[in-house]
Amino acid sequence: MKKLFIIAAAMATMFACTSKEQQFNEEIAAIMERNNNVGLALVAVHNGEVVLNERYGYKDLETREPIAKYDIFRIASISKSFTATAIMQLVEQGKLNLQQDVSELVGFQVRNPKFPEKVITVEMLLSHTSSMNDANGYFSINAINPDSSATWQTAWNAYEPGTGYEYCNLGFNTLGTILERVSGERFDKYIVNHILNPIGVYGGYEVLSLDSTKFVKIYTWDGEKQEFIHKPAAYATREKDIENYVFGHSTAIFSPTGGLKISPQDLAKVMQMHMNLGTTAEGIRIISKESSQAMQSIVAPKTDEGDAYGYAIRISNQLLEGHTMIGHTGSAYGVYTSMFWDKDRKFGFVVMTNGCNAKYDDEHNFMAIHTECVPAMYKYFIAK
Repeated sequence: MKKLFIIAAAMATMFACTSKEQQFNEEIAAIMERNNNVGLALVAVHNGEVVLNERYGYKDLETREPIAKYDIFRIASISKSFTATAIMQLVEQGKLNLQQDVSELVGFQVRNPKFPEKVITVEMLLSHTSSMNDANGYFSINAINPDSSATWQTAWNAYEPGTGYEYCNLGFNTLGTILERVSGERFDKYIVNHILNPIGVYGGYEVLSLDSTKFVKIYTWDGEKQEFIHKPAAYATREKDIENYVFGHSTAIFSPTGGLKISPQDLAKVMQMHMNLGTTAEGIRIISKESSQAMQSIVAPKTDEGDAYGYAIRISNQLLEGHTMIGHTGSAYGVYTSMFWDKDRKFGFVVMTNGCNAKYDDEHNFMAIHTECVPAMYKYFIAK
């Protein structure tokens, strides 16, 4: 749709603002124009306090309905950090070991055929160092099962497991399956019962369990036609798949790798838990300090983006100049999200957009919407 309508919605938030807020909103409006945003949600946290929680643009391009405070987005790959948090809970309970053979946990042999004696561990899946890839897709763990797939060998790279990095969605859907089989609880329900509810936030993986009126519509940009295309598949119910669900096998339909839906301010509460090393702002412990530190520590020294990686956590010096930022990004169907905090855990940012021109910042290896919004939030709400 036309940029004019999008920018008008962004500027509509500027009434009754202080000078600083007005300057910030003007800068955000310019960022939205450059990136041709549909809608944008921003949250900033500083010293344990939310210092910014704003929405700009549209929830629905056709009706021009604005994004409401508690509307929810599909957050894509930030979802991986929830799966990793749940895995660490099971490790703490002694039900899992990070060095455990994945084969013992999924019920079939999981091996790179080029290195058949090398054990594929839980830690390797968490850090994308297993040598597994997404060549066979990632919505079924049959992709790596020699008894179920004639092409399972192509789901493995040529290097030895544990010696290289390749971002792999299939690895995290496998972790979701492991979580289900070990905990005895369906994946989506486990995340709600053991992470979301204890933190006091609303969200989930199962679309049918959520209020669909809160879904922020997601759009991809068609550069040739110069228009946005609505992507309803982002909130597909998977109703028939759930009816035929096989416990401990069908987990990937909930997409542990990218299927969580949550509001920006609730994601910021989850971010604060990570910033507090496993404890919520209200003092509720979700994972131990040691588990949280392990998630945020470097396991893979160099990713494809030139950063380091822990357990579903990216460690980057590229997002905000002069600061090491820890967190994750997400992209799917046209949504672009990020959740990052500084290594000293003094401040953090959540950025969500439901559609933009998908401009990539090659210099910093992030989507431009993130490398433009994060410095703006830092300048106006964090820096002295």
